[in-house]
Amino acid sequence: MGLFKRRKAKPGTLRGADSADSAYLKEWIAHRKGIEGFVEPRTAVSDTTLLLVAIDGEWTRRRVPSADWAHTFANNNRIPSYDAAVVGYPDRMREWNRRNKDR
Repeated sequence: MGLFKRRKAKPGTLRGADSADSAYLKEWIAHRKGIEGFVEPRTAVSDTTLLLVAIDGEWTRRRVPSADWAHTFANNNRIPSYDAAVVGYPDRMREWNRRNKDR
């Protein structure tokens, strides 16, 4: 028997946000400039997520506990946040994806 037991989620169960997601977002913010947050609503296949986009278009996405949590997190880190379903995504993100297609 191993030292660590991994609990398996039931099939069809979404993985929720955890403290590692929050820590990752804080670390990502610390190393980039001109960041905006885009809160993505929960869907049938994913939980609520926070998409962060830097000024050069580099981006990251992580699960978050709720849309309110995401907006509060952004406000506390002096990042403007928007509802992605309302405003869409910035062109610089798509441009970054095109430039970094081979990554």
